[in-house]
Amino acid sequence: MWFVGAVLGVVLAGQVHWDLWIVGALLGGILGWSLGSRARHRAEERFRVIDERLKRLEAVLQRVEPVAALPENGAHLARARSEHRQPPAMAPLPAAEIPFSAELTVDAPAPLAQPADPSPVAAAPPSPSPVEAASPPAWEWLLRGNPMARAGVVILFFGVAFLLKYTYQHVQVPIELRLTAVAFAAVLLLGIGWRLRVSREAYGLALQGGGVGLLYLTIFAALRLFGLLPEAPALLLLLAVVALSAVLAVLQNSQVLAMLGAAGGFLAPILASAGAGSHVTLFSYYAVLNAGILAIAWFKAWRLLNLLGFAFTFGIATAWGVLNYQPEQYASSEFFLVLFVLIYVAIPLLFARREAGRLERHLDTTLVFGVPLVGFGLQVGLVREFSYGSAWSALALAAFYLLLARTLWSRRGEGQRLLVEAFLALGVVFATLAIPLAFDGRWTSAAWALEGAAMVWVGVRQQSLLARLFGVLLQFLAGLFYFADRGAPAGNWPVLNSVCLGALLLAVAGLFCAWLWQRRRDELHAAERWLAYLLFGWAVFWWVGGGLHEIDRQVPQALRGNAALGFFTASCLLFSALEQRLGWPLARLPALALLPLMSLLALASVGHQAHPFAHLGYLAWPLAFAAQLFLLHRYEAAGNRYLEWLHAGGIWLLAALGAWQGAWAIDHWVGGRATWPLIAWALLPGGLLLILALRGERIRWPVAAHLASYLVKGATPLAIFLSAWFVLSNFLSDGNPWPLPYLPLLNPLDLAQAGALLVVGSWFVEVRRLALLPVARLPLALAWGLTGAAAFLWANAVLLRALHHWAGVALDFAPLWQSHLVQASLSLFWTLLALAAMVVATRRAQRALWLLGAGLLAVVVGKLFLVDLANAGSIERIVSFLGVGGLMLAIGYLAPVPPKGSG
Repeated sequence: MWFVGAVLGVVLAGQVHWDLWIVGALLGGILGWSLGSRARHRAEERFRVIDERLKRLEAVLQRVEPVAALPENGAHLARARSEHRQPPAMAPLPAAEIPFSAELTVDAPAPLAQPADPSPVAAAPPSPSPVEAASPPAWEWLLRGNPMARAGVVILFFGVAFLLKYTYQHVQVPIELRLTAVAFAAVLLLGIGWRLRVSREAYGLALQGGGVGLLYLTIFAALRLFGLLPEAPALLLLLAVVALSAVLAVLQNSQVLAMLGAAGGFLAPILASAGAGSHVTLFSYYAVLNAGILAIAWFKAWRLLNLLGFAFTFGIATAWGVLNYQPEQYASSEFFLVLFVLIYVAIPLLFARREAGRLERHLDTTLVFGVPLVGFGLQVGLVREFSYGSAWSALALAAFYLLLARTLWSRRGEGQRLLVEAFLALGVVFATLAIPLAFDGRWTSAAWALEGAAMVWVGVRQQSLLARLFGVLLQFLAGLFYFADRGAPAGNWPVLNSVCLGALLLAVAGLFCAWLWQRRRDELHAAERWLAYLLFGWAVFWWVGGGLHEIDRQVPQALRGNAALGFFTASCLLFSALEQRLGWPLARLPALALLPLMSLLALASVGHQAHPFAHLGYLAWPLAFAAQLFLLHRYEAAGNRYLEWLHAGGIWLLAALGAWQGAWAIDHWVGGRATWPLIAWALLPGGLLLILALRGERIRWPVAAHLASYLVKGATPLAIFLSAWFVLSNFLSDGNPWPLPYLPLLNPLDLAQAGALLVVGSWFVEVRRLALLPVARLPLALAWGLTGAAAFLWANAVLLRALHHWAGVALDFAPLWQSHLVQASLSLFWTLLALAAMVVATRRAQRALWLLGAGLLAVVVGKLFLVDLANAGSIERIVSFLGVGGLMLAIGYLAPVPPKGSG
């Protein structure tokens, strides 16, 4: 219904001026939503009455059950029960249809055949509910009574208005005579309608309404169009007509008459106007009309009449403001705007006072929330020429609503709790809105977001689906308006500017709606529960987007990454506090997103930062890691797989950042020379892996509490990284220890590589001891094989680096291949290794190790005859032949045959 009203509002407003489409949509939507809410409430009231009738009929059927065996009465009872099962077709039962007769008799101590009082069954038509009696819908007024007479009165009213304008322009009959004739016709209609008020009530009310409208038209034409009446007498006459229509409507309890008179009064100046005149006269006239509506509201809770006055008053005022307002008219326009707002704030108070005790859960929401929304929009248009005018207006409106809530609570207490809470919410909304408006104006998005939150709150309290959906729609419209205004200038103050605070208000409104939706989810429709997740994601989007945009605007480029890290850290802690304070499980999701965000920022900083601790990173990163540990400890009891991966991921990120920082620091100290920066990349990962392997069980939290997460998920990538570093460093570095002298096995690179092998081996042994899967399933033979291959690679690299530093052989493939010294050294070294392996294998009965040594010896022999034999004249090759031969003789003596063991 609200959507239909909004569309009609756009169409009608567009006929006046296309700039009014927003106002038309808003007013039409409010009116349509109100009518839809009223229709829904009437349907609920009717179903309640039907349910009461069914209960009374069921009680009677139970009383006459003993006579059900009689054929005639059994048919009657079957028919009654059939009607009972079809509540929508149920109608009040007249006395003639009571399902038993006077002839029925039963053999029972207490005769039940003839009820003494059939009135419980023959229920009278239900009295209308308070809402129905107070405000029948417009379509009921059009279809009941005498619609032809009412339509005729409306058409007659328009005809007289056009006749007055036509005669003013074309006919020379004295204007006094014309106006007197119209006034006489109006009085005649009133007299005839009054006489027919009893015999032909509907017809008489239509005539009275037309007469009142013609009187409005006549007086206003004499005042504004023809200038025959001064303002003071004209206003007195208008006040008299207002009082007359109000008295007639109240005496006859006719909202129809009041609406006809009010509509005629509002339309009279529009229809009779020639396009010129004073706005003071127009709004003074409307003030008198609204005073009459306020007076009627004192006696009658006629909601449609109130909405009619609201729509006409603010709709015409908005049209005039868009088309004709000038800054020099501010004083008079401000006076009338304040007056109209006060009138239509007072009317819901009177409505609530009259309906207290019967409609505790219902507000005149259209006026309660529509008046400040439309009124504030008009106020912004009036004060656009003043500095901070919108901010002061929002602050004044906030003070007004807060004072009104305080006064109403002190006088009415619990009886008007819902209305007090609505006024309090509006006060808080406008007080919050004053902050961004004080710096520059994105009032539409902020106001609609907060108003949408208020509508969602009222919709949850009143169990109104339309109100909740309307509030959500306002949230998304607010975001669209924010994006539409993104090119507007913003204040220069950090945080306290409309760009940042506008996004903040959108986020707060979305978070409130999401929290309220999830908190009251059991009271809502199952189909709308997903909206809690949608609104929460919407709110987080505005929170993150607003924060990052503000960092981009206010923070120097070099500091933006660490500023974003601090913002994310504080945000995750804030969401965690919300989760704990409000018992809001949904807020845990962003609270546990800190580590992924830290990882993304670390990756983003690689391209433009020299090291993680640059640009205040030495503060941001330690605080972020401390917050991450705090959050993991807080949600320890929750225990899920995601948390386990967060524990492991923290180790990875710490190792990566530590290695990066250490490499930069060492590289900076040694001036980018030698092999020191390469060594630094392995120090922190190796240190972390060693601590986990040797001391992990003694660190009660978090390592001992999550051994698998740290020693398997967290440590396995560290071990793989160290292994990869071990292999690459042997190929990429010459091991230059500048400024220290090079010593084989005792230089920093050789020691670091040996340490890496020992650390990885220690970790593997500890994981197997603890039987942590899946690492513990790795075959031991494979582990030994990988260790032997790594040791063989390291030993050869140590040899080649020693030859490079001491003999001056370049560490490239071609020089190494062509060097007689290198080839002879490798042959002798490999033969020594084969000798050691085969002797150890013989003593320990390890056949596989002996065969491995024999294979290496075969490679040496093949190398001697395929490679070294071509250059046998060099002293190096002669030494290699002699050395290898002698070592083979030693092998033949110490380990001539493979042992019989299977190891």
